[in-house]
Amino acid sequence: MDFKARLAALDWPAIEQSLWELGYAKTPPVLTPAECTELIALYADDRRFRSRVEMARYKFGVGDYQYFDAPLPPLVEALRVHAYPPLAAIANRWEAALGTATRHPPDLPSLLALCRRRGQTKPTPLLLHYEAGGYNCLHQDLYGDVVFPLQLTGFLSRRGVDYTGGEFLLVEARPRAQSRGEAVATEQGEIVIFTTRYRPARGTRGYYRAVMRHGVSRVRSGSRYTLGVIFHDAQ
Repeated sequence: MDFKARLAALDWPAIEQSLWELGYAKTPPVLTPAECTELIALYADDRRFRSRVEMARYKFGVGDYQYFDAPLPPLVEALRVHAYPPLAAIANRWEAALGTATRHPPDLPSLLALCRRRGQTKPTPLLLHYEAGGYNCLHQDLYGDVVFPLQLTGFLSRRGVDYTGGEFLLVEARPRAQSRGEAVATEQGEIVIFTTRYRPARGTRGYYRAVMRHGVSRVRSGSRYTLGVIFHDAQ
């Protein structure tokens, strides 16, 4: 489970280019099939989670998800810790392009310390579960004043075997134009890295904030599980 080495081996220049151009990037498989199975098996253990959300109750969609309690499972903790530094470097280049004064800490413990100072103390990594007919409405994962601008989703189920449908969706709002959508088909173990709120988009007067939301299209059959890794904590 050497996530540091696995993540370091990714093509980070290509990932960054895709994030700048599209607001998301897809990796080759990072999680092994055994790790995906291990994470899915955790879903039935209520002791590992701090809260459960039934999406239909809040009109978020159809499905359910659970936020991990501390301490996080070692696999989730390792992925969160080692994915953060290269993403923080990209996030800071985004902030510079947008001309903001925000600079994100270089490592995850420093970000979480900042969250604690702002009253954000609850871990945000989560497992999401959909059955046939399930979907997730377009949304953003904002939990307080501290918002890290990138997050990731790990795909645990096998497309075409465990489920059909259920594409990962991203929609970008464009000024004075219709919104642009992306439907991303994913395989087991792959990760999609994407913007939490907006990406820097180049306009005639420099960069502006292109607001993006994400969701999941309707699952046509089977069961679909994913791991969501948000780096800032919640209030």
